[in-house]
Amino acid sequence: MVVVERVESLAKSGIKSIPKEYIRPKEELESINDVFLEEKKEDGPQVPTIDLQDIESEDQAIREKCIEELKKVASDWGVMHLINHGIPVDLMERVKKSGEEFFRLPVEEKEKYANDQATGKIQGYGSKLANNASGQLEWEDYFFHLVYPEDKRDLSLWPKTPSDYIEATSEYAKCLRLLATKVFKALSIGLGLEPDRLEKEVGGLEELLLQMKINYYPICPQPELALGVEAHTDVSALTFILHNMVPGLQLFYEGKWVIAKCVPDSIVMHIGDTLEILSNGKYKSILHRGLVNKEKVRVSWAVFCEPPKDKIVLKPLPEMVSVESPAKFPPRTFAQHIEHKLFRNEQEELVSEKKEELVSEKKD
Repeated sequence: MVVVERVESLAKSGIKSIPKEYIRPKEELESINDVFLEEKKEDGPQVPTIDLQDIESEDQAIREKCIEELKKVASDWGVMHLINHGIPVDLMERVKKSGEEFFRLPVEEKEKYANDQATGKIQGYGSKLANNASGQLEWEDYFFHLVYPEDKRDLSLWPKTPSDYIEATSEYAKCLRLLATKVFKALSIGLGLEPDRLEKEVGGLEELLLQMKINYYPICPQPELALGVEAHTDVSALTFILHNMVPGLQLFYEGKWVIAKCVPDSIVMHIGDTLEILSNGKYKSILHRGLVNKEKVRVSWAVFCEPPKDKIVLKPLPEMVSVESPAKFPPRTFAQHIEHKLFRNEQEELVSEKKEELVSEKKD
């Protein structure tokens, strides 16, 4: 098993400058700014907030207005702050408290849960291993595990400390699964489909997997040179994110990087590649990345709602394809889609791809 130096250990070692593997390429550095100054900006586009209070209202007109707003933001941004989402705030706080307590354990204690990517053991405590020619690394450690369906979990891999971790995380996963169904229904209706269509297409109650990744971004002595997570789009159908109210998430919108402000008691939701493919690009999977800072540790809890790896072929739904709007994506299983993304220079291609999309959209 490869011994990996944890970013937390590096951050606590007292270094004043970061190792070269963490320094981003020159063309990227031009756009990395102070996260706290960025968050204070009031001008320019802001990540929208969607109130889900009326998503299942008895009143058809009120319900349709909520669905229309969700559809609009999913088509334009592909990311939003959800409020009145139905998940108890005290449960969200328990999830955050137990995750933070786990990361406060000594590194050697956390190492007992280490994953081993070389042998395919991806669940557990980890740090990114360089997987590209430049040997680029990210300023984060993480804990990754499948949280739903319950019969597919492996609780032996879950933290035993703190004692509330398993109960709080399990309860949160159940609540998120219900929220996912509500969102899938609304997004299906937004495309003119039967309400249960999108959820069926991604595996339904039996097969849709919820994978949690707790991202731990230590204080960084040179945040202007590093990224917590490099620019990417999520492969999932939907991603739901909690955070500890320290800013860091940035979205690539209309050719510029926009910081997501911290909205109390909200959940950030991304549309992932899976829904972008099924909708033939009508819903957007937005390019995003994570900034770090030298003042505060940032922690986020991302839950990826993913279809099964090999059972379903993802391709644009027939209703989304026409002579005027031909299929933009070839048929691939979820596993093939992930592989396709890994085996290209994702960073550069995705940024240029998204820029090309913006140019063509402005022409249309």
